[in-house]
Amino acid sequence: MHAAEPHVRRTTGRPSRPLLRSRSPLRRALAAGALTAALLATAGRLPAAAADATALAGAPVASTAADDPAAVDVTVNAGQGLGTIPDTAYGLNSAIWDAHMNTPDTQDLVKAAGIGMLRYPGGSYGDIYHWQTHTAPGGYVAPGTDFDSFMGTVQKVGAQPILIANYGSGTPEEAAGWVRYANVTKKYGAKFWEVGNELYGNGHYGSGWETDEHADRSPAAYAHGVLDYISAMKAVDPTIKVGAVLTTPGNWPDGVVADGDAADWNHTVIPLVAGKADFVIVHWYPGGSDAAGMLDTPAQLAGELQQLRTELDAAGAADTPIALTETNSNLLMDTQPNALFAADTYLTALANGVFTVDWWDTHNGVGTISTAPDGATDYGDMGLLSSGGCTGSVCEPPVNTPFPPYYGIQMLSHAGRPGDQLVNAGTDSALVSAHAVRRADGDLSVLLINKDPSAAHTAHLRLSGYTADGSPADVAVFRDRASAVETGTGDGSSQPLPPYSITTVTLHPKSGTASALGAPRSPKVASVTDTTATLSWTPATGGTPVRYEVYRQQGTTSELLTGTSATSATVRNLTPGTTYTLNVLARDADGRLSRASDPVTVRTTSPAESTCQVAYRLTGGWGSGFNAEVTVTNTGPNPIDGWTLAYSFPDSGVSVTGYWNAQVSQSGRNVIATPVSYNSELAAHGGNSVSFGFTGANSGAYAAPTVFTLNGTVCTTT
Repeated sequence: MHAAEPHVRRTTGRPSRPLLRSRSPLRRALAAGALTAALLATAGRLPAAAADATALAGAPVASTAADDPAAVDVTVNAGQGLGTIPDTAYGLNSAIWDAHMNTPDTQDLVKAAGIGMLRYPGGSYGDIYHWQTHTAPGGYVAPGTDFDSFMGTVQKVGAQPILIANYGSGTPEEAAGWVRYANVTKKYGAKFWEVGNELYGNGHYGSGWETDEHADRSPAAYAHGVLDYISAMKAVDPTIKVGAVLTTPGNWPDGVVADGDAADWNHTVIPLVAGKADFVIVHWYPGGSDAAGMLDTPAQLAGELQQLRTELDAAGAADTPIALTETNSNLLMDTQPNALFAADTYLTALANGVFTVDWWDTHNGVGTISTAPDGATDYGDMGLLSSGGCTGSVCEPPVNTPFPPYYGIQMLSHAGRPGDQLVNAGTDSALVSAHAVRRADGDLSVLLINKDPSAAHTAHLRLSGYTADGSPADVAVFRDRASAVETGTGDGSSQPLPPYSITTVTLHPKSGTASALGAPRSPKVASVTDTTATLSWTPATGGTPVRYEVYRQQGTTSELLTGTSATSATVRNLTPGTTYTLNVLARDADGRLSRASDPVTVRTTSPAESTCQVAYRLTGGWGSGFNAEVTVTNTGPNPIDGWTLAYSFPDSGVSVTGYWNAQVSQSGRNVIATPVSYNSELAAHGGNSVSFGFTGANSGAYAAPTVFTLNGTVCTTT
């Protein structure tokens, strides 16, 4: 958070976040018309037998790029459900130093943006704020920002609050008192509570911006403190949800193990709070070296969230909800690139299982002045709305003037609202991102982001699992340097996406093509081996299915894995050590498929029995890099003289930068390790083991490899 009003003190603050990941921590200051498309829809009535394997696959078509360099093919698979948009999805931070946070103008603007979650009392202020006295020692508290005034805004906007209980300088008893006042005395029904803010920034890892007055500031101490807070707060209201703070994989101090600790923050906190914390909290400020680099970062977020989910799964807490309660790009924050970043980040996070994304901040204050690629002035202000401040002779527009990210967030509601289903979409261009939503009323909305600052691109939609009626599409566009969202209709053929723009196109269903069956609900993994997975689900409503079908997501193509008339099925012939995303759909008597279930993730194990064994262990990390050790054992009956170990990184942003005790080469994600002169022999029956190490650099996630082959044999991984 950059400095807001001149009266905001920096005494409890922290330096600005650097724009590039490094071994140093990322820090944030504590502060003050018409889109048209060529529609290639699949038939609504699908054959019940022979075409099962391709029923949801996008039909291959020739790319339009050869004829038109600006053309972009956009594929939408309405049969690949990514989850339902919750009423908490579109969130925003409020801060008690902000004198404008509860004014009628602010309330009206926040409501018009479609905000459904408001966070209070404001980032790191959460660890110095005392709710009963409405004080924040060492910080500035603006008039009219007390808790009841904030709740007045929450109620007028029609949102829910998410509240930060003071861990840094408070007590479980103080937090319990706040719950009592909020939900018993005032009957506000405040459901979501965080235990502190960025407590990993309390100085334990050498850099401190977060207040923490505990003698022990280790991750273990925080985790035990979380349990004390949960116990005290739920004794007052057992219906509340209490969350614990984690680090985002690939971001400092993720991977750092401090002196005296056995593991890094997440691998210490998660096992201690698993099954007790109702949700976990991460923040994400990716930065980037320039606008183009920043606009590429939302693609990294998916991998980072998947890695976090893997860490939760390892502790038996795979279904723990994730809240992204602060995000901003940290670059060109008041300009059009940040609007594109906002829309892409919200929908990427929601499509990867996050239940709320909360932008930093409502108002924040002027900072360093710079210029965006389109010539627009960036005021260095992390707020959605102008604070009206100046840096030297350069002044922001009047108070409450929306900056472009405001409209980026407002565009989300043109694509989807709570209760609608996110479905999979993709493009063949790195300059155009796509997200899609199957609406509860049957419409299909596609949100398209043109990241090209100077050129328009033409979108051509390829639809799978959905048949449009051919009527005019509803269109909304937020153009570069605009001051409002334009709305209109499109003719359903093709139209350019303006440079640096966000466009939504909403199509309407052809009558009689949708099944009356509801989606199968709550798919769960009952058991999993190296090659099989057994799923169960709640039956579809709205009729009697002929059968249920389990599909695998492969990009925007769906692969039928199995079918059954029951509400459980075993999927076979899976690949060991592989992550699968599956949907369950119901087929009716006319051959039509229901909407997809929410996605379920299956992670197959390594083989239970093999003639080799591999152990992969991280030995250190610093956010943008890590050291790992790999130990190889021959458990078979024959000795090996000369070995080749092959594995792949799950994430594309990982590269080997150094190695020892082996020769290591990399091509893309694939890595080959071979022996050096003194360790080429592996004795039979585990008579010896060979270990080697490497240093990796990561831009984003760096999940552990899951499949290792020794001389072509898939090994057991420990």
